[in-house]
Amino acid sequence: MSEIRHASLFRNGRSQAIRIPREFELEGTQAIVRKEGNCLIIEPLPSGKGLLDLLAGWDALDENFPEISDPPLPAEKIF
Repeated sequence: MSEIRHASLFRNGRSQAIRIPREFELEGTQAIVRKEGNCLIIEPLPSGKGLLDLLAGWDALDENFPEISDPPLPAEKIF
């Protein structure tokens, strides 16, 4: 079972902030916040690689894409 502590809420400009006790500190400088019912859930932002790093690590496809028999409209005809 997880430890329970009280935390202080305060105003920081127009936002509400929370003072997180030291034993619950999150790594990094950003977090994801979501609300589920009456609970506020704060998770550290994953420090994983960005999308470009992820794509660069994938192997190239060896197959050719098929020809499209019904190509999309030119951009000037979309609007």
